Amino acid sequence: MSLIKVCDEGQLKPGEMMSIENDELPPIALYNIDGKYYATSNICTHAIAILTDGYLEGDTIECPLHGGSFNAKTGEAKEFPCEEPLQTFEVEVKDGEVFIEA
Repeated sequence: MSLIKVCDEGQLKPGEMMSIENDELPPIALYNIDGKYYATSNICTHAIAILTDGYLEGDTIECPLHGGSFNAKTGEAKEFPCEEPLQTFEVEVKDGEVFIEA
């Protein structure tokens, strides 16, 4: 596994999310929840939708198409119609930079 830099630590404030597009990674949603970073697939498992077009409230990401939701920390599906969990990715912060394990 290798670490891919995706942003600087200050780019994503607590309570925010961002889409990560990198040729070495699949589409990823990066979240800052209470100062800690988490990453999941950015594609809803119920229907093809970009999760970062939805809403992040606490640790819950809501899909913009049908209102289903996931736990952004674990990828677990929380609300119907979402039933399959999201793929999660390890995130590491080093020297003020945020990396995702590829």
